[in-house]
Amino acid sequence: MTNPLIEQARLLDFAAIAPEHVTPALDVLLKDAHEALEKACAAQPASWETTVDPLETALTRLARAWGAVGHLMGVMDSPALRETFNANLPRVAQFYIALSQNEALFARYKEIAAGAGFKTLDALKRRVIDHELRDFRLSGAELAPGPKARLKALEEESSRLSQKFSENLLDATNAFALDIKDRSELDGIPEDICETYAEAARAAGVEGWRITLQIPSYLPVMQYAASRALRERLYRAYSTRASELDNPARDNTPVIARLLDIRYEQAHLLGMKDYAEVSLATKMAR
Repeated sequence: MTNPLIEQARLLDFAAIAPEHVTPALDVLLKDAHEALEKACAAQPASWETTVDPLETALTRLARAWGAVGHLMGVMDSPALRETFNANLPRVAQFYIALSQNEALFARYKEIAAGAGFKTLDALKRRVIDHELRDFRLSGAELAPGPKARLKALEEESSRLSQKFSENLLDATNAFALDIKDRSELDGIPEDICETYAEAARAAGVEGWRITLQIPSYLPVMQYAASRALRERLYRAYSTRASELDNPARDNTPVIARLLDIRYEQAHLLGMKDYAEVSLATKMAR
């Protein structure tokens, strides 16, 4: 069976990607990435052709596959997809964290930047090298072993919590439905939109019109509904998803609190006063 995450076309075939493709694809793509990393670290002398280009090819394939799975999690979440995503999240996160702190690879990039051939590279390639060196430092590549290990553990925990945050938000969005019995409550909303609400109600086996917090359903109410009460009810529901005002089982308040603690500690490990400094280090804004 062809695996679209391995046999990548110029444009990924999203419709063909299934949960059972994820683990086998990552087995292959992570192996290829590890092999490319070993070759890049061993390259002598280090150059764009021997170090950067081959590694980027393998990393791009891995990123495309994992990015596609993450995208499907956001738009077509299912129990099977969520299970395989969470099962593979630790090893993908561990790979990228180890990559970002790899001292041998960091040394190869510094060698390229210091070499005579660096000035002959085009502006784009020099920019890539500069950004890679910056990102190595922001990932703790220059830290002592103890702080570096702590930063790695924090990154892994942050990945798990970020995924939990997304799942809680998605579950809260999917859990809400408002069934309207009186057509006058939908005054101002275009007729074609009202028909989609009626179709949603029929699909759910209820009478009238069903509005959800999915953007194609939610947004027309906020744009067109004449009823202020209806707009307020939808707005409050949308704004309090996965909060302490929602179901306690999907409350993101403790997740947010822990993420803030992690970011504060990360900043201090990197010698910065707060996470704003870390965030702005990769941005044009100051």
